[in-house]
Amino acid sequence: MNKKIILPAFIIMVLAQWYVPGSMIFNREKVLSDGKEFRFKAAPVDPYDPFRGKYIVLSFEENAAQVTDVSDWTYGDPVYVSLVEDENGFAKIQSISNEEPVGTSDYVLASINFFMEDSLSNVVIDYPFNRFYMEESKAYDAELAYNESLRDTSGVTFAIVSIKNGDAVIKDVFINGIPIKEAARIRKENQN
Repeated sequence: MNKKIILPAFIIMVLAQWYVPGSMIFNREKVLSDGKEFRFKAAPVDPYDPFRGKYIVLSFEENAAQVTDVSDWTYGDPVYVSLVEDENGFAKIQSISNEEPVGTSDYVLASINFFMEDSLSNVVIDYPFNRFYMEESKAYDAELAYNESLRDTSGVTFAIVSIKNGDAVIKDVFINGIPIKEAARIRKENQN
């Protein structure tokens, strides 16, 4: 192969390898800096992903929307969830749609998890931000603090999620107003 082609091809390949992760990082940072923050009340679970590390599975109270006919929706399909804040400052589903909302950036692209066909027809949403990754050494205590907080109905556990134009990034999880990493540290100190 011609040596004049090898060097430019190599440079282009290296730049492409830096561009892809760089653009992913840039897009997530853009959501964090420019997106609107919503607080989602949490509920329990916690597994381990051998490729990505220790994480806490987050489940949220505000995860269902009433619809006129559940047969209009299909399991696993993408859905646009428009959000507003309730009177306590927590995220509330305003509406869901098969089409991207116009005139607002306060929506997230999620998927249909399942349906509840009772007196109210509800579609249950599976949010794309249901995992909060943590440093391995702090994850176990954070998991215990998180699960204990959800059993204590007098407290409030929630995630702060930045949302902009369908993208969402978890900023942090709070247990009674304390960041989860700090709550894990306090729990560990109290156990010793």
